[in-house]
Amino acid sequence: MKLHNTTSENRFMNLAFEKAKKNLGSTKRNPSVGCVVVKNGSVISSGSTSINGRPHAENNALKEKKNYIGSTMYVTLEPCSHYGQTPPCVNTIVNKGVKKVCYSILDPDNRSKSKAKSIFNKKKIKVKIGLLKNKGYNFYKSYILSKNNKSLPLMDAKIAISKDYFSINKKNKWITNDLSRAKVHLIRSRYDCILSTYKSVNKDNSLLNCRINGLNDLSPSRIIIDKNLKLRKNLNIYKSTKKIKTYIVTSSENKIKKNFFKSKNINLIKLDKNREKFSYREILLKLKKKGFSRILCESGFYTTRGLLRENLVHNLYVFKSNKNLNKNGRNSYKNLLSLINIKVKKRIKVNLSGDEMYKLIIK
Repeated sequence: MKLHNTTSENRFMNLAFEKAKKNLGSTKRNPSVGCVVVKNGSVISSGSTSINGRPHAENNALKEKKNYIGSTMYVTLEPCSHYGQTPPCVNTIVNKGVKKVCYSILDPDNRSKSKAKSIFNKKKIKVKIGLLKNKGYNFYKSYILSKNNKSLPLMDAKIAISKDYFSINKKNKWITNDLSRAKVHLIRSRYDCILSTYKSVNKDNSLLNCRINGLNDLSPSRIIIDKNLKLRKNLNIYKSTKKIKTYIVTSSENKIKKNFFKSKNINLIKLDKNREKFSYREILLKLKKKGFSRILCESGFYTTRGLLRENLVHNLYVFKSNKNLNKNGRNSYKNLLSLINIKVKKRIKVNLSGDEMYKLIIK
């Protein structure tokens, strides 16, 4: 049975978005794009943006020795049309004989924005723009923000709470179960850096990496807020600093500590030493200048609460245990979660053996 044309097109574009998810958070300053090539109603090739951002998805989808003449391409973002470190993707698409190109949204990069269509039209290639555009704008929110000089990068946060909303179990390190913690590793892989504090890392001896088979190489960079360089010297996190870029945000001039962190391949991000407290906005601007556009905060109650109160968090992942902590609980999010402007509360359909996962869209 043949599907209605629009339904069929949406199906192929959804496949392209699934491809785009593959390296989301690992393509540096380039967006993570997905591409599907269809001929005679069947997918003949597909591709996604490579780790570190090159080659682009379109080139990866068209690199096989196949007959692409007369095919239709579904790509999640407008193909690039400018010369950078590599030739523009529109050239490859034209040269391969693609007949029609469908893309979800325009590229916010002014070097390419709205330019692909005229190039394709001159080569008599049909163009359709706007398939699943709402999904496109949501998927590329971090990339769109990165292209706006006045915007802060996308900041999401993750918290784990008991059924009665406490974030600390006085008798146990963990609140949620193994499956919830494994899901967190998957979430981490879709960001380009994790933001935490020296207090959280010292307390939990945190690794802040991806420890699931197949995701080990997708661990994001790590940013640790440590104004006075109080991060302990005997932590497990140092075992992976050669492989995973790690930064400390500080204002300290302690040369002994600075030399120690340098010996551990840790870079320092300096802020004004005269300030009593760090500005989260200033930190985010510093991270944006370093090329980070997708940030996941995994820290303690006070840092997460501060980011929420300053309206700096876009999405909040909540992992909720099915057990109450009662007197064994500390630091309650109950009042805060009822006060923040939550637009959507969506329970994620995933089997966590009794735990629940929510994604709260804040802005």
